[in-house]
Amino acid sequence: MKRWLGKAETALGNHSDRLNAINIFPVADGDTGTNLYLTVRAAARSLAAGTDQPAQVDVGAVLSTAGQAALEEARGNSGTLFSVFLCAAAEPLEGHTRLTSTLLAAALNRAQIRAWSAFERPVPGTMLSVMEAAARAAAAVDAGQNGDDSNHALGLALDAAVEGALAAVIQTEDQLDALTTAHVVDAGGVGMLLILDCLRSAVMGVELQSELLDGLHGYDVADPHIHADMPDDDGVEVMCTINLSPLNAATLRQRLDEIGESVIMSQVGSGADAGGNYRWRVHVHVPDPEPAVAIIRSLGEPSQISISELALPREPDASAVNTAGHER
Repeated sequence: MKRWLGKAETALGNHSDRLNAINIFPVADGDTGTNLYLTVRAAARSLAAGTDQPAQVDVGAVLSTAGQAALEEARGNSGTLFSVFLCAAAEPLEGHTRLTSTLLAAALNRAQIRAWSAFERPVPGTMLSVMEAAARAAAAVDAGQNGDDSNHALGLALDAAVEGALAAVIQTEDQLDALTTAHVVDAGGVGMLLILDCLRSAVMGVELQSELLDGLHGYDVADPHIHADMPDDDGVEVMCTINLSPLNAATLRQRLDEIGESVIMSQVGSGADAGGNYRWRVHVHVPDPEPAVAIIRSLGEPSQISISELALPREPDASAVNTAGHER
C-alpha cells in the first residue's frame, strides 16, 4: 500500500500538466492534475513520515491513516473524491494483512459507493464512473474465482479493474456535453485510471503500462491546453473541516446545494465526539464565498477554511512537482 501511494504520487506529478490541460469539467480551471497530485502526496507522505501509523501489519489500518491525511488536505473535486475513495476502501480491509481478489472487489465496491454518495448531485462521465467500472470489473472476475485467495487471482482482478477503468475513461467523452464538444476525455477519470494502474503495479510487482493512455483524446503531449480557450468560470471554491451532528450535516448539505454546485461532504474519522458530532470535510463551488461561509458558521465552527478563485488554477510551487520524478 505504501508502494502504491508512492507510485501514484510520482505518476500524478509526471502527468499533472496533461491532466490540467484537459480539465474542463465541472469548471475549466485547469487544476485537476495539480489537485490530485497534492492530495495523493498528502496520503503518501503520511505513511512515509512514520507518524501516527498503526503498529500492526493491517492493510485497512494503513489505508485509513493515509485516507484521513488525504481528506484533511484534499484539493478540489478530484482530490476530495479520491480521499473519500481511499477512506472507504480501507474499511473492508481492516484486520487483514494482505490483499486478495475478494477483498479488492469489496474495497473497490465500498469506495465507489461512498464516492457517489458524497456528492449531492453526482454526475456520470467523471471519476465516479471510472471508480464504478473498476469495481464492477474486479467483482466479475472475483465471482469466477470461487474464493481463490492466490496472488494469481488477485492479479486477474487487478487487470480487470484497470481494463474496466480504461473503458470507462474512453466513454466519458460521450457522457458529458462539455467533453463531447471539446473532444476530450475526463481529466479526473484519467487520473483515477493512473492511480489504479499504480495499484496493480505495486501489488503485483510489475511495470506501469506505459501504453495505457495512448490514443485518449486530448491527452497527447502535442495537444493544446483545452481549458485555456474556455471562458473563465466565475465564483470560488470553498473548502473547510467542521464538526456537526448528522442532522446539521444534512442541513448544511441542503443549504449549500441551494446556493452552489459541486457540493461534496464526507465524514473524517469514524466516531462521534462527546457531543455526538462527527468531523466533516466540506467542498462547494459558489458565486460568492460570504453566504456560504455564513451558512457554515451558523451550524458550527469550521477550521481549515480555504477559498480559491475558480478562474485561477491553483499550481503548487515548481519544486514540489519536480521532486515527483520524471518517469512517464
